Amino acid sequence: MLPTKSFAAMSATTPLEAYSFDRRAVGKKDVQIEILYCGVCHSDLHQAKNEWGGSIYPMVPGHEIVGKVISVGTGVSKFKVGDLAGVGVMVDSCKHCASCKQDQENYCDEGMTGTYNSKERDGSGITMGGYSTQIVVDEHYVFHISPNLDLPAVAPLLCAGITTYSPLVFAGVKKGMKVAIVGLGGLGHMGVKFAVSFGAEVTVISTSPNKEADAKKLGATHFLISTNEEDMKKYNNYFDVILDAISANHDYTQYLNLLALNGKLMVVGLPTESPKVLPFSLIANRRSIIGSCIGGMKETQEMLDYCAQNNIVSDIEIIPIQNINEAYDRMLKGDVKYRFVIDLASLKS
Repeated sequence: MLPTKSFAAMSATTPLEAYSFDRRAVGKKDVQIEILYCGVCHSDLHQAKNEWGGSIYPMVPGHEIVGKVISVGTGVSKFKVGDLAGVGVMVDSCKHCASCKQDQENYCDEGMTGTYNSKERDGSGITMGGYSTQIVVDEHYVFHISPNLDLPAVAPLLCAGITTYSPLVFAGVKKGMKVAIVGLGGLGHMGVKFAVSFGAEVTVISTSPNKEADAKKLGATHFLISTNEEDMKKYNNYFDVILDAISANHDYTQYLNLLALNGKLMVVGLPTESPKVLPFSLIANRRSIIGSCIGGMKETQEMLDYCAQNNIVSDIEIIPIQNINEAYDRMLKGDVKYRFVIDLASLKS
């Protein structure tokens, strides 16, 4: 067993605190990674506070992990000691269902095993995430990280990056298409970067007028305030694709009305209440609502390679792990541009 330091949620109502536990020993196909940086995802907060239900404590959150390989099993062929490596939202799947065989492990018929707050498939315990000093993962679920990018800014690509890249690729976004990104936060800012890099005309839709300058800086051509009904109506039947990254409760109909013929509303935000959908807005223009959940191993590696080739990383603020509870409070207020990343050196000292 491998003694590991971390920060954990001990209950839904208490702040995260220092916690020690044991990682499994390195198996034949395992990669042991010294965690250098871990992004802070909004879902970390949701699960730490049991807002989605099913939380298991103690819980060590974190699924945007980058670090250095410090040991490999005897059967590992893809990694060697010293390599930069990443771990995202999942660490296991059944490997034999139709989805897994199509490199879509994120849609595993038996359910993927999350990097934290999931039961290990062999019944050995609960997965613990990246707010920790190290992690041991089967090599199939580990990614190669380019040394050419700013390492801490790569960490959020393992969730926020693939969560927005995958639906935009699925929707066929390319040069000349009109794309709207709804919500300019941790997910939304990555959606803007990808859509711009694909050559689309990008519009950011937000409730916050003060985000216009940032949207334009990221490459957006237009900026809309969602509460301005008059301006919103000007864009009815306009967009080919809308990426909805809003986690607050909202009405899908407002955005469906903005879609042109065969337009797609790609949903990656997770409201706590069921969204409203007006059927007339759905059948008009043969519009569709499509959900998307991260990406499989192959697509995630493709995304990381694309980012390395195009110099795409997240906009981040680095924090010591001792500031994680303050970071959660600030995240609730939207006071971050656009992703907190924990420097795990703060846990090792």
